[in-house]
Amino acid sequence: MALFDLKKEADSLPSAWRSRILGHVGRANLKVLRMDGRPVPAEVHDYDEGLLVVDGVLELSVAGERFTVRAGGLYVAKAGVEHTVEPGSTGTLVIIDLPEVAAY
Repeated sequence: MALFDLKKEADSLPSAWRSRILGHVGRANLKVLRMDGRPVPAEVHDYDEGLLVVDGVLELSVAGERFTVRAGGLYVAKAGVEHTVEPGSTGTLVIIDLPEVAAY
C-alpha cells in the first residue's frame, strides 16, 4: 500500500459516485469516491460494506431507518440488507468491501 490523500483521490475521479479501488487489505477492497448530493438507488450486497465518511456527510436509509453519518463516522451495511444513499450526501467516502468470512 501507499500513502493516499483521500480527498485528492476522490476529487480526481472523473465523476461522482464512481469508486476507485485504492488497494486491498487481506480480501477486503478499499475504495474511495466523491459524493455530490445526488441520491443513489437502493442496493444489496452479498458481503458487508463499510462506509467511512472522510469529509462531508452521508445520508443513508437502511431497511427503512434513516442514518446521518458525519466525517469520521463509519456505518457497516450488513450483507443482504438493502441500503439507499439519500439526497444531500456530499464529500469523500471510503468504501470497505468486507468478505463474508471476516471476523470482527
